[in-house]
Amino acid sequence: MQKFLFLGDFCLIFVAFVLATEQTFKQAQNLDNISVGIMFAVVMQVTFLGLGLYKSKLREKLLGLTRRLFIATAISYLLLSIMVQFIENHVVNSESIFYACVYSLLASAIFRFLLIRNNVLGFARRNVVVLGCGQRALIIEERMRRDVDKEGFNLLGFVHMEGDIPADIKENHIVVLKNGLVEFVIKNHVHEIVVATDERRENLPVDDLFSCKLRGVVVTEILDFIEKETGQIAVNLIYPSWVIYSDGFVPSNDIRNTFDWLFNAALSTILFLVAWPFMLLTVIAIKLEDGLDKPCFYKQERVGLRGNIFQIIKFRSMKLDAENNGAQWAKTSDSRITKVGSIIRKYRIDELPQIYNVLAGDMGFVGPRPERPEFVEQLRTKIPYYNERHNVKSGLTGWAQLKYPYGATVMDAEEKLKFDLYYIKHRSFFLDLSIIIQTFEVILFGKGR
Repeated sequence: MQKFLFLGDFCLIFVAFVLATEQTFKQAQNLDNISVGIMFAVVMQVTFLGLGLYKSKLREKLLGLTRRLFIATAISYLLLSIMVQFIENHVVNSESIFYACVYSLLASAIFRFLLIRNNVLGFARRNVVVLGCGQRALIIEERMRRDVDKEGFNLLGFVHMEGDIPADIKENHIVVLKNGLVEFVIKNHVHEIVVATDERRENLPVDDLFSCKLRGVVVTEILDFIEKETGQIAVNLIYPSWVIYSDGFVPSNDIRNTFDWLFNAALSTILFLVAWPFMLLTVIAIKLEDGLDKPCFYKQERVGLRGNIFQIIKFRSMKLDAENNGAQWAKTSDSRITKVGSIIRKYRIDELPQIYNVLAGDMGFVGPRPERPEFVEQLRTKIPYYNERHNVKSGLTGWAQLKYPYGATVMDAEEKLKFDLYYIKHRSFFLDLSIIIQTFEVILFGKGR
C-alpha cells in the first residue's frame, strides 16, 4: 500500500513540475526538463519521508496530513531553491520551483483525501487466519486490535488447536473449521496462515498446511508475522532455534566498521556546522536560568558496544541535585527538569553534545540508546535477551526512539528492546538513512522528551 502511495506521489509531483516549467518558460519539455523533474520529485519525496508521510501506521487525519505536507513542501522549496543555483541551464528558476511546489502540495493533498475518503489502500489487503487461540495467539489479538494495526491484512479469525492454553480471545473472533483447514482456505481466499499454537508437537495439521503451501498460501510463524507487521521482535516468544535459522543479524567486519565510522563522522560534522548556533543559545539559556557559575554540560556513565562503559556528554536539563538520592528513571513531567531543560529535551537539543561521542567512536549516529550501568544490571535479570542490544554501537537516534514513546519502567524497556532487536537483525545503510530522515520529524514536531 505504501508503494502505491509512493508511486502515486511521484507521478503527481513530476506532472506538477512539468506544468510549472511549461507555465514559466512557455516551452515544450526536453531531456533536461525530464532529468531535473525526476530530481525535483526525489527531493520532494525524501522530505515527505522525513515528515512521516509514508509511515504505514501514521495516525493522522486529513488536517494533520495537510500540515505535514505543507511543512515538507516548504522544506523542499528551500532545498530546491539552493540546488537550482547550481544547475547551469534554463530548465528551472525560482519561480518555476515555487509553482511546482504549490502544485505538488495541492495534488498530494487531494490524492490523500481521495484515498482516505474511498479507502483505496484497502484493496490489496491479505486475508489472514491464525492457527491457535491460546496465549501466543492472544498477542496478535491484543497488539493488532485497531484498524490501523491491520492496515495490510484482514484478520479472518483464530482457529482453536489442541494444546492451546485458554486465553481471552473474543468469541466472535474464533473460527470453527467445519470441513477442514484446506476447505476454509479455498472458500475464504486465504492468503496467509499464521502458526500461533501453544503446543506444536503432534498438534499441527501438517498435511493440511502442506496442501495449502502447494496452493500458494503463505505459512508464517507468529514471530515472523509480528516482526513483519509491527517492526519489532516479540522478546517473550523468542526461542534459540528461531534466532539461529532466521535471516538477518549480519555480523560486523573491518570494512563495515571503517565505513560506519566515516559515515558517522561526516554526519556529525555536518550536524555540528548546522546546529552550533542552537548549541550556543542553549549554553546561554542554561547560564541565564541557573547562574554563570553553574555547569552547562554533564557526563554520565553509559553501557555501549560489548558492554563497555563510556562517558556520555549532554546538555544539563535537570537540576544539580537531581540525583542526590541515587540513579532514577526520568519520567513524564519530572519535577527535576528545569525550564530550559523541558524545551531542549522536547526538541532533542540536549543530545547534541553527543556529537563528540560519535566522533570518539563510543557511539554511532543510529543504534539502541545507551543505558546507565545501574539500570542495565537491573534489566538484564528481568528481561530475556536484553544484553543482545549491546552487540551493536549505541546511537544518537534509533528505531526504538521512532517507534516507541519515552519509557521509564521495566515494561517500557522490554517494549523498546523489541524494536532494538528488530534493528539489530535488519540493520543496513538504508535502514540507518531512513531512521535519520524520520528523526527530523521528531525534532520538527517536538516529540522528544
